[in-house]
Amino acid sequence: MADTNGETQRASAEDRGRVVQLVVGSLAAQTLRAAVRLRVVEIIGDKERHAAEVAAEAGTQPGATTRLLRALAALGILQERAPDSYAVTPAGSLLDPGHPDSLAALVGIFAEPVMLRAWEHLDEGVRTGGTTFASVFGRDFFPYLKEHPELSALFNEAMSQSTSATAAQLPHAYDFGRFTTVADIGGGDGTLLSSVLREHPGLSGVLYDTEEGLAQAPGTLRRHGVEDRCSLEVGDFFRSVPGGADLYLIKSILHDWNDDQAVTILGHCRAALPPGGRVLIVEPLLPDAVAPELAGLYLSDLNMLLNVGGRERTRDEFAEVCDRAGLTVTSVTPLGEGNTFCLIEAAPATG
Repeated sequence: MADTNGETQRASAEDRGRVVQLVVGSLAAQTLRAAVRLRVVEIIGDKERHAAEVAAEAGTQPGATTRLLRALAALGILQERAPDSYAVTPAGSLLDPGHPDSLAALVGIFAEPVMLRAWEHLDEGVRTGGTTFASVFGRDFFPYLKEHPELSALFNEAMSQSTSATAAQLPHAYDFGRFTTVADIGGGDGTLLSSVLREHPGLSGVLYDTEEGLAQAPGTLRRHGVEDRCSLEVGDFFRSVPGGADLYLIKSILHDWNDDQAVTILGHCRAALPPGGRVLIVEPLLPDAVAPELAGLYLSDLNMLLNVGGRERTRDEFAEVCDRAGLTVTSVTPLGEGNTFCLIEAAPATG
C-alpha cells in the first residue's frame, strides 16, 4: 500500500501475524483431528500425564507424541504443568466423545479430507457460482454420504453436537404451548425435537428425514424419554412433508439449498399447515453489513456454496423465499446470548 507520497508502507508485525495465523488455521484443525483420532484427551483424562505415558497408551512414537502435545498446549487444548507433563484444559475436554457437550464429531467432520476437497477449488466456485464437491467426487454431497455409512454417521453426530446449544435454549425461547404436534423437517437424529418434547409434555412430535438421516434417531428419542410421543417418518422434503402437524420446525436445512429449492421445502410446509399453524425456521442471519465477529458464519456461507450449493441468508432473503412459498414472516427473534441462531416464524400469507 502506498502512502500519500507514493512510498510503500511496510506491513506491521501485527498484520503479518494475522495473515500467518489465518493461513495455518488448517494445520490447527488437523492437529485437533489427530488428537481426537488418537484419543489424547481421553487418555489424559482428569489427571496430569507425561508424554511418554500418553504415547504408551496411544501406541504412538514418543518423540512425535511430545511434539503433538506441545502443539495442543500452544492451541489451548492442553496445559503443560511441568516439563513434558500435560493436563486437559476446559476447552480441550470438548474433544472427549464422552463429554456431555462434546465437539469431537464436529472436529472430525470439518477436518475430514472429504469435506475439505471442495475447498481446494474455492476459486473455481467463485468464478462459476456453483458447488465444487460434485466436480471432485462425481456426485453431490448428500448422495455421497448415503454411499458412505461411516461418514454419514459421523456427519449425523456432528450435526447433533452442533445442535446441542440450540436444543438447550429453544424450548424456553418460543411459545410451543400454542401447538399440539411439531414436525421437525430434516430433523436428523432428533436432538432438537427431543429437547422440545421433553420440556413440553403436552406436545407430540414427528421426526422427518431420509433413512440415513434418521439412523441414530431411535436411540436419541429413548435417551430423552420421548419415544412414546414421537413418530419417525422417512421421506423426501422435496416431494412432501407429513401432514397432521400445526408447527413445522426447520433448523439448519434451508441453508443447504438454493433459493428455488428452499421455496419448494417451504411450499410443502405451507400446503400442510392447518388454520393457525406456523413454520418456525431456526437459522443464523447474515447482517446487512459485514460483521467481523461473525467470521464463522461467512465461512459457513462459502462452505454451503462449495459442498452443497446452498447459502446463508439475510433477514430480507428469508422473507423473500417465504413470500415465494406463500408464507409471511411474522417475527424474527434472536435465540439467546452466545448463540447466533434466530427464530424466524412464518404464517400463511393472506390475500
